[in-house]
Amino acid sequence: MSDPIDRTGLRPDFWANIPMDKMTRPEWEALCDGCGKCCLNKLEDEDSGDVALTRVACKLLDDSSCRCAAYTNRHDFVPECIVLTPATIQNHMYWLPQTCAYRLISEGRPLLHWHPLLTGTAQSVHDAGVSVQGLTVSEANTPDDDWEDHIIEEPV
Repeated sequence: MSDPIDRTGLRPDFWANIPMDKMTRPEWEALCDGCGKCCLNKLEDEDSGDVALTRVACKLLDDSSCRCAAYTNRHDFVPECIVLTPATIQNHMYWLPQTCAYRLISEGRPLLHWHPLLTGTAQSVHDAGVSVQGLTVSEANTPDDDWEDHIIEEPV
């Protein structure tokens, strides 16, 4: 599988040496490991604030590649899609996957050994069993009332 993210020409080990708010746009985008977990719908318990991951994916998620089928213009189709930036990451940390590079780096932790920036291949996230590849159902075919039936443990 070819990597849809251009990871060429990036500063060496930028994720460990550059504050998130000083990363270039290509560096920021390269932090994405391609797991697809952020595109899964979540359910939040109103009382506890706990967030449960479901296998109900955004209608734009390509289940085989774990990538958005319309990333550049996704807001034309999903206006509520969250744009994660260095300025907004703290507001969204509570629902980011435990393995998410944006979360890890924001918390001062290292990338995990299977991250494409370390392995040089986009396939490594799938080989490690961390992605949602082949695990999702589409929100277009799943009524909201059935989402609780699709709660999953996060692949880690």
